Amino acid sequence: MKRTLLAAALSGAAMVLATAPALAQQGVTKTEVVIGTAQDLSGPLAPWGKDVLNGMKLRVAEVNEQGGVHGRKIRLLVEDNGYDPKKTVLATQKLVNQEKIFAMMGLMGSSAAIAAMPILLEKNVISFMPMSSAREMYEPVHKLKFGFAPPNFDSMKNSAPRVYQATKSTKACALYQDDDFGLEVARGGEAGLKDIKVEFVEKTTYKRGATDFSSQVARLKSAGCDFVLLGTLIRETVGAVSEARKLGFNPVFLGPQTVYTDQIPKLGGKAMDGVYGDMFVQFPYVDDASQPVRFWANKWKTQFNGDPTVYSVYGYLIADRLVAALQKSGPALTTDAFVKAMETMTIPPDIFGSPTLTFSPTKHIGSTASRVSQLQDGRWKVVFDYPKQ
Repeated sequence: MKRTLLAAALSGAAMVLATAPALAQQGVTKTEVVIGTAQDLSGPLAPWGKDVLNGMKLRVAEVNEQGGVHGRKIRLLVEDNGYDPKKTVLATQKLVNQEKIFAMMGLMGSSAAIAAMPILLEKNVISFMPMSSAREMYEPVHKLKFGFAPPNFDSMKNSAPRVYQATKSTKACALYQDDDFGLEVARGGEAGLKDIKVEFVEKTTYKRGATDFSSQVARLKSAGCDFVLLGTLIRETVGAVSEARKLGFNPVFLGPQTVYTDQIPKLGGKAMDGVYGDMFVQFPYVDDASQPVRFWANKWKTQFNGDPTVYSVYGYLIADRLVAALQKSGPALTTDAFVKAMETMTIPPDIFGSPTLTFSPTKHIGSTASRVSQLQDGRWKVVFDYPKQ
């Protein structure tokens, strides 16, 4: 009798387990998928953060108006990280533990994204294309980490020798911020120039937040530099180039992706003409020669009552790529399904001139290729396309 009862109990338990629903996927219901982002909305990069966020919102709105992805609307939750790693940790904990997001999309800032990463990985939440050019966004390869921007080392390794040779420069020098960012830019340029048997004849640095570049520029001028690699941010670029123009010192200036922004000509005026900037996305001018870019830019202007910037495009493209992965993941959306979709994803070039992006289980950034634009009459114009593979 005891054996019969035990067998019956075990059989009943097995039937319950067999018919029990699978554990729910965090951030996913039949009607929506919850995506989080942390942007700088109040700190030093707030103009960038707001544009990135609005770019995301624009693409999410387009998708939701069309019924969502596999019947699920995207709910985008936003936290202000102030471009501060400590605030980012708190924001990430809230989004992951309280709001139960499925993925963190386009988080702003390298140090902020690095601070958030352990929380995301521990909770099996996808870190999707942070706004960062740091290798840590996709290396070492982890199933939950996918990068967005080409790393500064690779970009400058590619662009520095191309610009140096095309401008017939003869003496290469570098001015860069005394931190990991500036050093990566300088090392990338140094490696690229070494490939064409060119070495820096002078290198000089500045501390983060510096406003006076007179000694550094005087040093570069004294060395006879006619090509200067800039590992600089916005105000530092304007300050250094303005100081050089004031001294009648006019070398070729090439900067990384941080230089490729409308803030450079807005803050520096005509003196910024001639500066080269590494880039991988077309600046979206409302009167652009390309009709699709022009249409998109004017749609943005109508929606947000202002001209878009390249950061508007960054946010839009990050959200667009997330949508493509959700679509490919299929109706039964799980973290594993999303990862599998991303690791077999190929994304063709878009209207903004992005290169073809390919992902695999061992490659979690779509491309490390970049091209070069130059400021001409206050506007960025592409002068060097992607190098041929």
